[in-house]
Amino acid sequence: MTVSTEGTATVLPPGGPAASARPIPAVRRGPGSRGTVLLLEAVVAFAAALLLPLLARGFKLDPLDRIAQVSGLAALQLRFALVGLLFIAAVALALRLRKGRHFDLAARIASAAIAGLASGFVAAGAVVALHGTPWPMFGLNGDSGRIVEWAHAVANGRPSGSPVYPPAPLYTLGYYAEWFRGGNTAYAFKDLQILGAAAFGPLVYLSWRMLLSPVRALAFGVAPAFALIDAYKPYSQTVLVLLVPVLVALVVSLSRSAAQGWRPLLAKGAGFGALLGVLFLTYSGWFLWSAAGVFFAALLYFPWRAGRLGRLKGAAFLGASLAAFLVVAGRYLMVMLTEGQTTKDYNFRFDNFTDPAYYLMWRTDMPGKVGEWPPPGEYGGVGLFALVTFVCLGAAIWLGIRKPMVVTIAAMFISAWVMRMYIASHMYETQTVQLYTRTNNQLLYCGLLLCALVAHLVSQRMAARKAEAGAGPAAGTAGTGFPAREGAVIGALCALLLLLGTVSSSMADRYMPAKENTYRILPWVSHTITEQDGSCPKYAPGGTCSKDGDQSWLSFIR
Repeated sequence: MTVSTEGTATVLPPGGPAASARPIPAVRRGPGSRGTVLLLEAVVAFAAALLLPLLARGFKLDPLDRIAQVSGLAALQLRFALVGLLFIAAVALALRLRKGRHFDLAARIASAAIAGLASGFVAAGAVVALHGTPWPMFGLNGDSGRIVEWAHAVANGRPSGSPVYPPAPLYTLGYYAEWFRGGNTAYAFKDLQILGAAAFGPLVYLSWRMLLSPVRALAFGVAPAFALIDAYKPYSQTVLVLLVPVLVALVVSLSRSAAQGWRPLLAKGAGFGALLGVLFLTYSGWFLWSAAGVFFAALLYFPWRAGRLGRLKGAAFLGASLAAFLVVAGRYLMVMLTEGQTTKDYNFRFDNFTDPAYYLMWRTDMPGKVGEWPPPGEYGGVGLFALVTFVCLGAAIWLGIRKPMVVTIAAMFISAWVMRMYIASHMYETQTVQLYTRTNNQLLYCGLLLCALVAHLVSQRMAARKAEAGAGPAAGTAGTGFPAREGAVIGALCALLLLLGTVSSSMADRYMPAKENTYRILPWVSHTITEQDGSCPKYAPGGTCSKDGDQSWLSFIR
């Protein structure tokens, strides 16, 4: 189900200006078939994602001690940097050996490894935070407790407590517990919190590989996604960062459907539909907020002018996608269309009392100590980050108005914005929230993607101008004055390694146990809950614990 990349640049071959120009991938293919190399990238990404969590299991520290937490984060950062630098060194070495024949393969592997290492860092942070306790974050309290209870029910053939809750996480947890934890869904949820966070990087990298070359997928797809990585309930954010490239790839394929043969066309359409069905079963909210934008993009890029046969192929592609989606998720869709309409969310949270136009930072349901919120900005109360985002929205549309990738992401941004305001505008009348603040994440991700796509589109145009000026790969700094792309690849990998390492450390630190009204309370409570054998977790404060854990933090909420 691979789509032709948009990450291409037109350059002249070594023959010089007299030779004809030809498009090549931004990172050229190395030896081996495309499918084999993609499989290798997937294996490397998932293996790298598991490395740091496995190493973190050997740390000897008290996870409730702040100095120990800082030492643990530094130890993870050291291992992350050393392993990542080894992969980048292999890329540099490949450039020098055998005339660079294996440079592109090494760059692919390094890109996949860095994506896996980055999410593995966050997962390893969860290992450190939960060291010494078998419980998942927050134990059996809040969302964690409900998920554990419902998963236990569905694993034993009983209905869950909520028919509208996405079934895939519940069944996954229930069966995982049966296979690996003796049916203990509570202890199994801890495993899946860690594994889910670890899988985030490889999954988002592989999804963007449907559209972009390896380094571009890492820079323009994976890096923006790490603003959303979550170790508490990793599946919801993972669905968002996968849904965007999958829907973009669907629209791209639709725009090219008239030129496809019938068999690959129907197979690709069914593949997209089945994949979207699995994502819908895992978390459906993003579909609601994206639907209008994707519908607009699909209408725009439907092969209307490709003749009767072309239009028939476009319709067949969409029909195959819809049929496969309904086979996978049709039953749950009917539940959402019926019972979902009567399910009301009356839980007003911190963000429901702030300016609905502010989406750039989500303080979570447990915001901790905050002053003026949203933070005051320089331009009419709006900060520089917001200005850059909106400027990039306009610039991306300007530079990529004919590209399905840009138009689809911009349409998803606008769709989520409109749905956010529609739901929020009815809050007073209905006294319900309906999770509209969760559109923060979609707006932020799409906004960051549009900023990244501006750099992507500018780099493409620079490469095209270099080709027009007659500066081929062997011309060095001729033409535009920029060195050959190999240096750009190595430089980008170094920058992305440090960027993702810093972001991953911050997101891992977000879950280090502390007794405060932030997400840090989640693992803190896990260390204060009595284990099922009646003992206390190893690092329980004062050696005391209770059935529900330490709930005195609730006094911090005003």
